[in-house]
Amino acid sequence: MITVTKNEKEFDCTAAWRVIGQILNKPESVIGLSTGRTTGNLHRLIGEIYSQYPFKVDSATFLGLDEVTNVPREYAGACYTMLKTELMDALGVREENFLMLPTVSDDFEKACKDFQQEIARRGGIDLLILGLGENGHLGFNQPGNPFDTETWVTDMHAELEVRIRKETNTPPEKKLGGITLGIKNIMQTRRIVLVAKGANKTDIVKEMLEGPVTTDVPASILQLHPNCEFLLDGEAAAKLSCLTTGPHK
Repeated sequence: MITVTKNEKEFDCTAAWRVIGQILNKPESVIGLSTGRTTGNLHRLIGEIYSQYPFKVDSATFLGLDEVTNVPREYAGACYTMLKTELMDALGVREENFLMLPTVSDDFEKACKDFQQEIARRGGIDLLILGLGENGHLGFNQPGNPFDTETWVTDMHAELEVRIRKETNTPPEKKLGGITLGIKNIMQTRRIVLVAKGANKTDIVKEMLEGPVTTDVPASILQLHPNCEFLLDGEAAAKLSCLTTGPHK
């Protein structure tokens, strides 16, 4: 399903209610979240709605799609800190119900397995909110990565690495990377909402939805997911062919 909103405010509100609606329908839901420019406002809006109209969240589990490796967890750009600041604190989510991959570990391979096992123990992911990278990446799954990957540590995009090294004063000899749910994990979630907004996403949205399913565009695999909604604003959807603009298509 493709949903196109009239503006950014409607986009954020629609996305926020996808999460709230999941919790209201199934209070013990396991919900995966993504960080970035697209999702920050919708996270904050969920918190604002909760503050005015509180709903039950203590049975829900929240988890992050990915994390930056070898940076302090307190770093403002760490996914843990972003999600905690944007939403977890506002909802009063207990630490045991906020699952995140580690920024630092002596054994990342074990950490990946433990993360997957804990998600499985809680029943699997009911709803996953996915952001879309400008090159089609999902989490830290970059173009060229195979579709059969499970939770793993990947290389970091060069431009992102430069910025994070500068912000964290990380020396060149210390390897930075990303730890992320793999494409296989993503495709195993029960329901996905892919969120993309802005003119900078126009071309990749068209490739994702109207191009071939290929590892060159990781997000193209979502064409094959049985329950994926593509939530877009008008700018992101501008180049899609034969699209009826409105709440549903």
